[in-house]
Amino acid sequence: MNRPLLEMTLDELRAAMTDKGLPGYRAEQLADWVYRKGVTDPAAMSNLPAGVLEGLDILTSHIVERTDSPDGVTKLLLEMPDNERVETVLIPAGNRATACVSTQVGCAMGCAFCATARDGLRRNLRTEEILQQVLHLRQATGREITNVVFMGMGEPLANYDATVAAVRALIDPERFGLSARRITVSTIGLPGKIRRLAKEGLPVTLAISLHAPNDALRRRLVPAAKGTTIEDIVSAAQTFFRSRKREVTIEYVLIRDVNDTKLCAEGLIRIANRLRCNVNLIRYNPSEEGDFRRPSAAAAESFAARLRRGGVNVQVRRSRGLDADAACGQLRTRSEQKNAS
Repeated sequence: MNRPLLEMTLDELRAAMTDKGLPGYRAEQLADWVYRKGVTDPAAMSNLPAGVLEGLDILTSHIVERTDSPDGVTKLLLEMPDNERVETVLIPAGNRATACVSTQVGCAMGCAFCATARDGLRRNLRTEEILQQVLHLRQATGREITNVVFMGMGEPLANYDATVAAVRALIDPERFGLSARRITVSTIGLPGKIRRLAKEGLPVTLAISLHAPNDALRRRLVPAAKGTTIEDIVSAAQTFFRSRKREVTIEYVLIRDVNDTKLCAEGLIRIANRLRCNVNLIRYNPSEEGDFRRPSAAAAESFAARLRRGGVNVQVRRSRGLDADAACGQLRTRSEQKNAS
């Protein structure tokens, strides 16, 4: 096959079967194994002849490390054929199983509090490499994936084409078959790409990692923000909302004595009240190399209470996976340090 299976629509897969001299219904059988049953081992596809499987690689990545937290969170470290590694996480909550996927090896955004940013950007992931993470999580945990968040390593909108293609595969009823409303695309705030996404016709949720209510503090925490302003981001978010009537989510990592002050709360209230949005507060997940500190649960609730009094719909996200190297990039960093020692 000239294209990876995970990047092909069912029509394209049928055409590939025809090119092999096989009947088109073999495509439906193959798709049933991969997408409905979650089977990627050709040897286990008992009703398919050898001609269908010839030259077929569904998973080109493999699991090199797994960590599990007592709260049910599972993090996988995957290695690609070029030996690059990325993380993917399963976060269960009742009947919901959310896959958090990466879109890049490393990240160029340089967020001061993020373990992924310390090594910079190595390369973009291909669409199939993004989608393979969903299959790996399903196989490793035995859980059906109900939700997908593009919140792992990398900036999804900096790898725009592969991210959008992955979203389309996830919502394709003949492939992964998820509802677009169960998919969240997170961005550090790239206004031009947000406006472009607004034109795609995808009713996904847009999450903007704001982390500060003013440009000066934001540029300290997010060096990539030097080329834009919060005003630019708010304007783009309003465009996205008007295009799909989907509320935007503001993600805000709370860092003790940095962005959890009364003044920061007042600034965030002003921003949130301009948007149809929800605010998710996330207490900073400390890493071994980080200089920032995690605020107490009481401090986070106090910050949230200020926002609520200002009319903001806000929740403090419960920290999950603290025993599974939960902060983005921690597992990869620890693994690389161990291999180097």
